[in-house]
Amino acid sequence: MKHTKFVIALLPALAIALAPALADARALGGSSAGSRGGMTYSAPPSTNTAPSGAAPMQRSMTAPTAPTSGSTAPGMAPRSSFGGGFMGGLIGGGIIGMMMGNGLFHGGFGGMFGLLIQLVLVFFVARWLFRTFLGGSPVTAQGPAQGVNMFMGQNAPPPPMGGGGSAGGPPPITIGPQDYQQFEQLLQGIQAAWSAQDLNGLRAMVTPEMLSYFNEQLSEQASRGVRNIVGDVRLQSGDLAQAWAERGAEYATVAMRFSMTDVTVDRANRVVDGSATEHVTATEIWTFMRARGGHWVLSAIQQAR
Repeated sequence: MKHTKFVIALLPALAIALAPALADARALGGSSAGSRGGMTYSAPPSTNTAPSGAAPMQRSMTAPTAPTSGSTAPGMAPRSSFGGGFMGGLIGGGIIGMMMGNGLFHGGFGGMFGLLIQLVLVFFVARWLFRTFLGGSPVTAQGPAQGVNMFMGQNAPPPPMGGGGSAGGPPPITIGPQDYQQFEQLLQGIQAAWSAQDLNGLRAMVTPEMLSYFNEQLSEQASRGVRNIVGDVRLQSGDLAQAWAERGAEYATVAMRFSMTDVTVDRANRVVDGSATEHVTATEIWTFMRARGGHWVLSAIQQAR
């Protein structure tokens, strides 16, 4: 009896754990893959559409940057080992010297004048260290997370949004209504090409890396004798998370919540999973990239946490 109650208690947890494997059959299958340039392994900022942020990248052709000695966490300004060690020793030596009755410049400066010089020096060096190690902002290219930029379903187009980057990060770019319109069209067009198993159609809308992932999944479906069909895609809300430029390319990461019909059928068109009439909702973080002056293509998809 105790074992039976234990199994019954586990059923809800098992149902939740199995749900993504059964329901996430849309393009990319509910996984996180692709490249976001130099920001591939940095989490995009959370937004109102995806308040918990994005899941880490599971697959990417972008090699992670190897950490170097003295490196800090992503997004933090590196510290100067020489500056920190030298200035720290200078301050420490000066303070200890004053406590012992000897000046920092003992033998070169003396009396009250030397003491004043030491105090001024310690003050400015301490302020520099504070700003460098405690007061600095993270060096990332992050866009505004406040507000909801619903670039779908609004009577008036959203105002241009710039994905900000603090000092030292990739320069931000401005995202306007035409860009949001392209993002919506790509969302719908990619799902339609995916459903039609149209690799040529996908090739015009995604990077070669993303095309390889889609091709891999479509081949797997073909080997199992099934086909996933996503229809009636409706974008409900979208937030700009980041928009920046690097190495001659421009990137924009947006969180999107959309509804759709998601059904998997076999070769006889019998439903294997999902429903052709009931809508399901998904929240994903899509990153688009373009060459300067070119058109946007999909370069990564991440699941919302």
